Amino acid sequence: MTIGKTAILGTGGWGTALALLWARRGNEIVLWGHTRELVDRISRTRQNPDYLPEFELPPNVCLTNDLTSCISADLIVFVTPSIALREVAIQLRGSGPHTSSILLSCTKGIEHGNGKRMSEILSEIFPNNPVAVLSGPNLAVEVARGLPTATVLGCRDESLGEALQAKLGSSRFRIYTSPETVGIELGGALKNIFAIPAGVSDGFGLGDNSKAALVTRSLAELLRLGVAMGGDARTFAGLSGAGDLIATCFSRHSRNRSVGEQLGQGRSVADITRGMKSVAEGIPTSRSAFECARNLGIDTPIIDQVYSVLHQGKAPVQAMQELLGRDPKPERR
Repeated sequence: MTIGKTAILGTGGWGTALALLWARRGNEIVLWGHTRELVDRISRTRQNPDYLPEFELPPNVCLTNDLTSCISADLIVFVTPSIALREVAIQLRGSGPHTSSILLSCTKGIEHGNGKRMSEILSEIFPNNPVAVLSGPNLAVEVARGLPTATVLGCRDESLGEALQAKLGSSRFRIYTSPETVGIELGGALKNIFAIPAGVSDGFGLGDNSKAALVTRSLAELLRLGVAMGGDARTFAGLSGAGDLIATCFSRHSRNRSVGEQLGQGRSVADITRGMKSVAEGIPTSRSAFECARNLGIDTPIIDQVYSVLHQGKAPVQAMQELLGRDPKPERR
């Protein structure tokens, strides 16, 4: 299978990092951005000033804000915010991509109102195109720097997954494959929620013991909800589960952890988000996950408190006190 031209939809930090990563391997890259002003600025300077300003894009990265420039690509990679993915996909469908184009979702989120994963949205809009997903502990700035990382690529067509692994992976970007896409997507989406209380813990100065306990209980909750939503329990012990949760909860580069830290320091959600250039996916995903848990009858005390803080105005200190005040119980395995 030949995979030539790659189109990346999204000029945020992750989209830019993937363009850098794959262009350095000599791949022909088209990088699409929604905002003409930003696209024009990146084209002139060959740098993304808002997200990864210290890195210069290679000459084999072509910038565009015209989706018709992307329809001839063999591989179309979605790296938009989750709340924008459906809209961008519908716009792309109107441009008429080839049914042979492979669609790869690198967006981490759950659609509000229906609980759909990003690959489900793509399959709904492009029923004749093959769809794969990519997720793992992959902080954009570290990938851009060429630091070693690993990720997991989910594709029900195992031969296609292996072809993408060979095309996109390297010794510094090690790709594992799996036919199980549901757990991969849910692990990548749900971990962003738990990074917010991890950041609140940092903002409160609660220490390493508290944070380790919180992250461990977050993994148990992620597993409980993820399995109820159709994911394989074994997947959540891997890169797009435990691995991504650890990176997102502890890294200084994590947007979601940073949001939580600022909440713990007394700033409001509105004030924090007003000054952000990019989306902290844990904010919209907390609402979607809260709805999914209620519909499925799953106990999610951490998600419930995150939802209350972000969307109902509860004070973070009250949320922490309510979590700590829960009745003692055995640790289930």
